[in-house]
Amino acid sequence: MRSRLKAAPSAPGSRRGQSSESLDPGDVRPWQPKVTASLRSGVGSSRRRRSSPQETNTIRPGVAASLLGKDEAQTWCDESTEEGIRAIREPVTLGGQQREKRRQGGSGGWWRNAGKALHVNRGDLIGARMSRAGVRALIVARKRGNACGAKGCRKVEGRGTGMSEARPVIVPETAKHQGEARDKEWEWVERSIWTEPMLKALETGVKGGTWYSLIDKVYNLRTLEAAWRKVRANKGSAGVDHQSIEAYGEDLARNLDRLKQELQEGSYRPRAIRRVYIDKPGSRDKRPLGIPAVRDRVVQTALRMVMEPIFEREFKPMNFGFRPGLGCKDALREVEANLKQGYYYVVDADIRAYFDSIPHGRLLEEVGKRVMDGRILKLIEAYLKQDIVEDLATWTPEKGSPQGAVISPLLANLYLHPVDVNMVDAGYRMVRYADDFVIMCQSLAEAQAALEKVQGLLKERELMLHQEKTRVVDVRVPGVGFDFLGYHFEGGTRWPRKKSIKKFKEAIREKTGRSNGKSLEEIIKAVNVTSRGWFGYFKHSSRWTFSRLDGWIRRRIRSILRRRSKRQGISRVHDHNRWPNRFFHDNGLYSLAEAHRALLQSS
Repeated sequence: MRSRLKAAPSAPGSRRGQSSESLDPGDVRPWQPKVTASLRSGVGSSRRRRSSPQETNTIRPGVAASLLGKDEAQTWCDESTEEGIRAIREPVTLGGQQREKRRQGGSGGWWRNAGKALHVNRGDLIGARMSRAGVRALIVARKRGNACGAKGCRKVEGRGTGMSEARPVIVPETAKHQGEARDKEWEWVERSIWTEPMLKALETGVKGGTWYSLIDKVYNLRTLEAAWRKVRANKGSAGVDHQSIEAYGEDLARNLDRLKQELQEGSYRPRAIRRVYIDKPGSRDKRPLGIPAVRDRVVQTALRMVMEPIFEREFKPMNFGFRPGLGCKDALREVEANLKQGYYYVVDADIRAYFDSIPHGRLLEEVGKRVMDGRILKLIEAYLKQDIVEDLATWTPEKGSPQGAVISPLLANLYLHPVDVNMVDAGYRMVRYADDFVIMCQSLAEAQAALEKVQGLLKERELMLHQEKTRVVDVRVPGVGFDFLGYHFEGGTRWPRKKSIKKFKEAIREKTGRSNGKSLEEIIKAVNVTSRGWFGYFKHSSRWTFSRLDGWIRRRIRSILRRRSKRQGISRVHDHNRWPNRFFHDNGLYSLAEAHRALLQSS
């Protein structure tokens, strides 16, 4: 509450706004409740006249920085009558600085505050009242010309007895604007496609929950150029047209213009896929891989950049496969965290031939729930029904999405999304990476119930679990564990599974044949590249894994040196004396065990 301190009439000839050398208690008008009520609400009195520059505090440049909140500072005086009146004359602490004695007399005067001169007039003493206890005055300093404006005087807060200061609102350093938070969340999207208004619409939701008219974003030339850069970075082989990435880029402008025209006119047709087979790690089976033409990879990449944010917003956090900013290591950390929390019963499951078993009609229905652009749906259907060229045979698939196509991972995640939703809503801790997933439970009964539920959900979607690869295990039992994303989990620890170690050794064997004609320096350099890459993924394994592999690698290189010394056979015991471990260290051989020790010391 505050009221205006009004002095007795001044002497004839004196200027208005000035006071006599001394103030008398009788010159003070009593406190007016009506004015106080209006000021308490934060709105100034309509009858209060606007302060003139002479009646407003004069603050030299730089003093505002020392005032609390840069605009206001206040001090309460609650003394006896004489002391209260004397306090009005004495300097008042502003901005938390020490008091200094008044330098000049008179109604107004200059006060020193932190080395700056400050002038306060009698008209600036606001909110004084007279009572038996004395005078209680609220002294407020404002900048020149800013006492009262179009919006009225500032509201005074922070009243209290003694010295008190109004504290400004503290904004955390980590606070961000809404746009900045959105930029960080969607930093992976192509901003030439997903502008700020589109991202805002994505977060708030569009009418009906479906998106229309997206094909123009696909054939936009800037989108095709961004898609080409991604295709070129991923490299890859040529398709059935035998056109390599380098050949396609030689006449890039014309090729992209042709793609844009075909997509815009609706005459675009994807070419057949070239099918090849690659080895499965640690198995005699082969994995089919489809290789689209370069031009089709560009269009698929553009299509994925347009569609992915729409579906990515709905995917569950337990899905880690082929998603922006997520990967195998994130899924492994989630599994490790669940094990530490006591989820020892694990459903280790694998979907049989998932990518080749996805029904086209059901998949297009899932896409149509969020994207209703008919030309987009026809384009996806054309990719699902692409002819496949295998050796000299050509055939059209009736189901499935070819592995190797750019759009396939997004479609595969989308088709399993309803399964993820049902399992999460049921309270199960499921960790999925593409078609490989585990369900972690706290009891055997819970694990068996989870297995039955997921089998029913997959059956509804015309999918089946691989019976030989699906089981329920208790990781605490010695000799019993489960494999997931290259690791074997057992007994509270993990290490590379047998197939992962076998694959690593095969890669080292290719570079360390005994008839290798390269120099020792070149051999070690080639081995180091493979070892560093392998350690980057399996560095969280048990420590005994690395020492064994180090010894095996050194034995391979000793066999090469033995052969060059005109000796037969593999490395033997006495070769350790001729080429000790220090010899390989001095020649720069990468040690997995030393890298693991350095990792433990740094963590």
